[in-house]
Amino acid sequence: MSAVSYYTPEGLKKLRDELNHLKDVERPKASQAIAEARDKGDLSENAEYDAAKEAQGLLELKISKLEATLASARVIDESQLDDSKVHVLSRVKIRNVANKMEMTYTLVAESEADLKSGKISVNSPIGKGLLGTSVGDIAEVNVPNGVLKFEILSINR
Repeated sequence: MSAVSYYTPEGLKKLRDELNHLKDVERPKASQAIAEARDKGDLSENAEYDAAKEAQGLLELKISKLEATLASARVIDESQLDDSKVHVLSRVKIRNVANKMEMTYTLVAESEADLKSGKISVNSPIGKGLLGTSVGDIAEVNVPNGVLKFEILSINR
C-alpha cells in the first residue's frame, strides 16, 4: 500500500472529480473508439484498433493510479496543526540568506502544487527543507546545485 497523502478538501474534491470524469466520460469514449476501429475489418492489420486498445490501456492505468491515490488520501484537519512549526498547509514567508530575497509559499500535497499561485509540494526540495522548522530558524535546503539557506520569517494558515 502506498503512503498516506494529505489533501485540502478542495484538492481531494478535484481528484474525485477527475476520477469521475475519466470513468464517466473518457472510458465510454475509449470503448466507442475500439468498437469503431473493430468495425473497419481485419484486426491483425488494423493500426487504428491497436492505437485505440493502447489508449484504453493507458486510461485504465491512470484510473487505477487515481483510485490508489484516493484510497490513501486523507483530509487535513487544520485545527489540529501546530502553528509554531511548518507543516502541510502552512503559509511560510522565507528569506534567502544569500541574496535577501523574500518569498511566501504554501506547502501543499504534490497534486495541488502550483508555483504560479505560490503553492509548493511538501515533497519538493524546498518543501522538505522547510517542514518542521520554526520562525527564526535557518532551513538548509539541498538542491541540485548545492545548499540554499532560508530564514523562516513567519508561519500562518
